[in-house]
Amino acid sequence: MTLYALDLFGTAVFAISGVLLACRSNMDFFGALVLAFVTAVGGGTIRDALLGSTPVFWIQNTHYLWVILAAVIVGLATLSWMVRIHRILQIFDAMGLAVFSIAGAQKALAFGAEPVVAIIMGVLTGAGGGAIRDMLAGQVPMVLRQEELYATPAIFGCLFYLLLLSWSVNPTLATVIAGILIFSTRMISVIRKIALPRIALPG
Repeated sequence: MTLYALDLFGTAVFAISGVLLACRSNMDFFGALVLAFVTAVGGGTIRDALLGSTPVFWIQNTHYLWVILAAVIVGLATLSWMVRIHRILQIFDAMGLAVFSIAGAQKALAFGAEPVVAIIMGVLTGAGGGAIRDMLAGQVPMVLRQEELYATPAIFGCLFYLLLLSWSVNPTLATVIAGILIFSTRMISVIRKIALPRIALPG
């Protein structure tokens, strides 16, 4: 139940980030709704399609759709306040990244996927929706920018989660530890502006 509640929380947070980007891009209500939707469930939808988990999770459980709609309404109603708390939203976004990444890896393992596939599915679940959001808004996806780490914390977090399971650590404890690793790594990169080194052509 706790993981499910965190999953809904992450859905709401990602949906609000979609609303904010839609407003910054001068979109209307429908545009905000579309960006909120793809941000919140885009990665998980692709994951379920690749794993053969159909119908996808938000069709099986429409609570996700209601959470997205509520997040859009709240986001638009408190827009001026939301803009002033950018750092708080970054914290929420890091929480969502942590929850979604581990949840994605867990679902892949439940479908019998190999560890490397579970890591890919975790990263896709955590960062895929944001990538779709950014592309629809005409921006370079956050996972491809050099300003700070985004996908990298998810990769290491999912890898560490699998290692903990292989060491017979309690799955709930492994989820908490790996989630904290993803969240803390993401926030440190935001605060310290840590990014992967750029690759430049010689000469």
